[in-house]
Amino acid sequence: MATTLITGGTVVSATGRANADVLVDGERIVAVLEPGSELLGTDLKSGVDTVIDATGKYVIPGGIDAHTHMELPFGGTAAIDTFETGTRAAAHGGTTSIVDFAVQRYGERVQDGLDAWHAKAAGECAIDYGFHQIVGGVDADAIEAMKTLPDQGVTSFKLFMAYPGVFYSDDAQVLKAMQVSRDTGMLTMMHAENGPAIDVLAEQLIEEGKTDPYFHGIARAWQMEEEATHRAIMLANLTGAPLYVVHVSAKQAVEQLAWARDKGQNVFGETCPQYLYLSLEEQLGASSDEWGAFEGAKWVCSTPLRSREEGHQDAMWQALRTNDLQMVSTDHCPFCMKDQKELGLGDFRKIPNGIGSIEHRMDLMYQGVVTGEITLERWVELTSTTPARMFGMYGQKGVIQPGADADIVVYDPNGHTSIGLDKTHHMAMDHSAWEGYEIDGHVDTVLSRGKVIVDDNAYLGAKGDGRFIKRGLSQYLV
Repeated sequence: MATTLITGGTVVSATGRANADVLVDGERIVAVLEPGSELLGTDLKSGVDTVIDATGKYVIPGGIDAHTHMELPFGGTAAIDTFETGTRAAAHGGTTSIVDFAVQRYGERVQDGLDAWHAKAAGECAIDYGFHQIVGGVDADAIEAMKTLPDQGVTSFKLFMAYPGVFYSDDAQVLKAMQVSRDTGMLTMMHAENGPAIDVLAEQLIEEGKTDPYFHGIARAWQMEEEATHRAIMLANLTGAPLYVVHVSAKQAVEQLAWARDKGQNVFGETCPQYLYLSLEEQLGASSDEWGAFEGAKWVCSTPLRSREEGHQDAMWQALRTNDLQMVSTDHCPFCMKDQKELGLGDFRKIPNGIGSIEHRMDLMYQGVVTGEITLERWVELTSTTPARMFGMYGQKGVIQPGADADIVVYDPNGHTSIGLDKTHHMAMDHSAWEGYEIDGHVDTVLSRGKVIVDDNAYLGAKGDGRFIKRGLSQYLV
């Protein structure tokens, strides 16, 4: 097997940093050594196949994006990134593993949904991948099927308190599914918004002639997120199920999570880059010659962007520092403006919900290190180590240590990344949600299981490099 030595860099983990060399043999890390170490009296550089000079750079475990939606059918269309294009873009941005969502809807079988996602991803992915299971129709058959998922390496499932008629589960269905979570150790993931109430507000806004994308966020008011988050917490408390709330955007929802965690409940939460950087005010002010006020459709997602004046973005950063939120994923669900987002011209309810960020998560979060929002170690923890622990991959993924997969990123803090459609854009969208953002850092080299798949902006990987990750139970549960 081929050997690689990464030398001269600073190895950064969730708990510290040290100057060290990393030795890779085949697909695994075999040693983390003091700089210039010898092996059996021989200079390591002369005894390996490849040497990667990381002098002045950070050597970190590959990013894990634990919330993506490749090829997701939604709103009369489907997310534009395939498993091939989406994972290739992820690799360019320093992400070496994803956990995507297999889908079961009303009237469908859970196993059929999982099988369909295996068929979509197999032989297509540039990086390793796992699955969560969306359960959009909680009935007796689904509950029995859910009990078999852990044996298949799918140890988490997602429910929706939003989207009536599509994915929505009522409280009785949530309770029944959470009882499965309690009995199996699976992690319940929750989209926490009060969907029926949101639909009423949205209809009223349309009747008033308020149809622009901005009103998507007005209909999905923060009270709808706080209320549903609290309700999910209480149902999890009643059943004894562990709970993971996805894409938290409202500071009031964070307060609910902190309250439950302070009481010792197994409750966790993630946020996404859009809730750290983007705002409802900027969406309101967005306009272009081509799209006019509909330009704001680029940032229509659910949960929605929140008001900067109300302090939601600052609250998200603070929650990441205090560990009231434990992870940053993307909820990558990309749609083009042409033929997709424009389905909602004249009616914001018909705009497919989603933002494409998989390529930029590691960079955007590193910029938080530069600006002092988080530490270097917390950057690694939020984007790699915690996702690995939360979703049963730690030891194999999320760490640079002997025996782990050689998923490694060499990151240059003295480099620079300009984000834009014509600059650093490998996703399949016809626009960039992050157009014009400047990052004081750069992904130089990316290894996936020991193979260099990105080097100096060049893609060296291939379709099918990625393998399915059969995950264990969350390592955070007590």
